[in-house]
Amino acid sequence: MNILGISAGFHDAALSVVSSTGDILFAGHSERYSKSKHDSYIHSKLIDDVRAFDIQSIAYYEQPWRKQLRRLRSGEKLQWDSLTVNQCIERELGNYRSLPVSSYDHHLSHAAAGFQTSSFDRATVVVIDAIGESDTISIYSAEYDSQGKAHYKKLWGQKYPHSIGLFYSAMTKQCDLVPMEEEYILMGMAAWGDASRWETMSAQVVRDYSQAVFKDNYHIGMPDCGIWTELSREDNAACAQQVLEQLVYNVMKKARDLTNDCKNLVYMGGVALNCLANRRLGEYFENIWIMPNPGDAGSSLGAAALQYRGRLNWVNAYLGHNIPGPYPVASLLDSLLSDGICGVASGRAEFGPRALGNRSLLADPRGADIKDRVNEIKRRQKFRPFAPVILEEMADQYFDLSPGWSNSRYMQSVARCRLPDRFPAICHVDGTSRVQTVPSDGSGIRQLLEAWYARTGCPMLLNTSLNIRGEPMVNDRADADRFENLYKVKVLS
Repeated sequence: MNILGISAGFHDAALSVVSSTGDILFAGHSERYSKSKHDSYIHSKLIDDVRAFDIQSIAYYEQPWRKQLRRLRSGEKLQWDSLTVNQCIERELGNYRSLPVSSYDHHLSHAAAGFQTSSFDRATVVVIDAIGESDTISIYSAEYDSQGKAHYKKLWGQKYPHSIGLFYSAMTKQCDLVPMEEEYILMGMAAWGDASRWETMSAQVVRDYSQAVFKDNYHIGMPDCGIWTELSREDNAACAQQVLEQLVYNVMKKARDLTNDCKNLVYMGGVALNCLANRRLGEYFENIWIMPNPGDAGSSLGAAALQYRGRLNWVNAYLGHNIPGPYPVASLLDSLLSDGICGVASGRAEFGPRALGNRSLLADPRGADIKDRVNEIKRRQKFRPFAPVILEEMADQYFDLSPGWSNSRYMQSVARCRLPDRFPAICHVDGTSRVQTVPSDGSGIRQLLEAWYARTGCPMLLNTSLNIRGEPMVNDRADADRFENLYKVKVLS
């Protein structure tokens, strides 16, 4: 029995398919098909990709009536076509409306996407996001029973309007960026600012750190008075990042204290994408797993996991649309050696917001002009950092990985570069890099790194997503051709 998991209706719509044996057959983002960033609705071409699977039931990632009740209580307009899960399925997946449907709690879907893809038999699960139905923070204990079925016990939580995610989104808006979309840019901007007044910001926004209670509802943005009206964008970003980190670490301390004999952390929700904050998670837990799609899109997989109930067979994040054919190692190597930059669109697309080698723009990290060249291609702000992808066994020689991060296979934490002068293209202004380590897994990107190292003595490449700012990542070969023609960068398949 194949289960179709769905996340849709708010932002980052996605579909996932899980088999009766726990294999993840497919997981893809709607935005990659519609070409509309953070698309809320399921696109017909995404549905076409799942038609190959015999779907026998549907799992929905949240409980719509609870979400609409919260909207009513908070003074928002009701969405009359989204009061029931059947309405949501009818709107998004008309062809599947006759199948049995289950719906699950929003935060529990986040939790299951993380725990049931992890290697842990038992874990503390922390979910922090902007808002679910009404939850904004949840702490669970999770374990498998003797039959291999996952069980979750909620230990603590916080509810709307008190939300770490909404605060950070409000500060994103305050810095003239797009909330619910460009929080990652705010994180990168933070390194350029002065955080010395973060405690003043903290005193004006946080009422109680231990309970993550705020003084205002930041759902509609920051108030018209406060230190944020006095500071530059960069200083606001730096201060907001510090406030977020202190709040997150207080949640992690609470989670550790509630489950003090558990050393395994599963961390999910949109805030888990803040890799700058993630660098210190090892101070609270020894073993860390963040599924590489911890936001709402990943909850399509979480809903399917809850219906399946057992451990999913997680292999890697290459779960989306397939561009068939062998990984073009030789031609990529030739292009990198001759021009220093090239694109790759090969194999199955990554499930998650970060390119991991199958839909990537790759470059030589040693060139002094590479960062500016790549930024020009991607139409990005020049202050933003790029990530290195490196042979995993050599990562310690070049990067100071934080405790708890023996590897960083999905770019989930930053590390200080030990040799920044040798690799200027992948070092941020604060000396850190968002590292992707690649194990000996036979993947295409691994084969390319091995070939690149053999020719150059350099074990890493710059890796950024194959897209232009404001657009989704390249999905199919037609997208790759468009990118190549518009931006004059060779994209190999």
